[in-house]
Amino acid sequence: MKGKLALVTGGSQGIGAAIVHELSTYGCRVIFNYLRNHEKATELVDSIRQSGGFCEAYQVDFSNVGEISTFFKTVAAAHTSLDILVNNAGIMINTPIADVSEEEFDQIFDLNVKGLFFSCREAIRIMNTGGSIINIGTTVTKMMLPGYGTYAASKGAVEQITRVLAKELGPRGIRVNCVSPGPTDTSLFRRGKTEQQVQNLASMSAFNRIGTPEEIAQMVRLLCTKESGWVSGQNIFTNGGLI
Repeated sequence: MKGKLALVTGGSQGIGAAIVHELSTYGCRVIFNYLRNHEKATELVDSIRQSGGFCEAYQVDFSNVGEISTFFKTVAAAHTSLDILVNNAGIMINTPIADVSEEEFDQIFDLNVKGLFFSCREAIRIMNTGGSIINIGTTVTKMMLPGYGTYAASKGAVEQITRVLAKELGPRGIRVNCVSPGPTDTSLFRRGKTEQQVQNLASMSAFNRIGTPEEIAQMVRLLCTKESGWVSGQNIFTNGGLI
């Protein structure tokens, strides 16, 4: 993986930041975007550069197709081609379907589906033969939890985009897979939950705990290596035996 160029969306914190670290540790040059948290993005870039790695951060709204297109043109101008794309950027709104507003629906689908879709579209135009695309899904699509209907619907779309794109890009040797975490110890996961709720979800895994961002990042990295060269079009549930 040494020297390959990887682009991670939503890379400034949580699972995204762990993926940026993981790919950099294994020799990738890494670019990531962030939306608001300039301080964390800068800290991550500085950390990787101090370790001798290559890292760049760009402020880009991946719910805006125009910004996505401009961003990829910038990447192409600076680096010519791309080897790895990890579509991690996403939001979750936990609202019962009966109470979901049109604005909430659009927020989720604009980033989780439209942003990912057009990120893939732009990336494949500059992606090298033998490249890899990893989309971040969720175990929620199998759990049918009340309040997660809109989020699960958006990630269900991600799974289908993954499968179709894998078929379309197979002739170019580009693999497309989905990694679907279970409950993972991030600020996004813990937001609005009591410690008892966290423990209830932890008890559903085979290991009686929630996952870590680093464990998700390790699976993403594996799917970028030649050892997973025969894996494409798959949704890998990375949840400690939760389902």
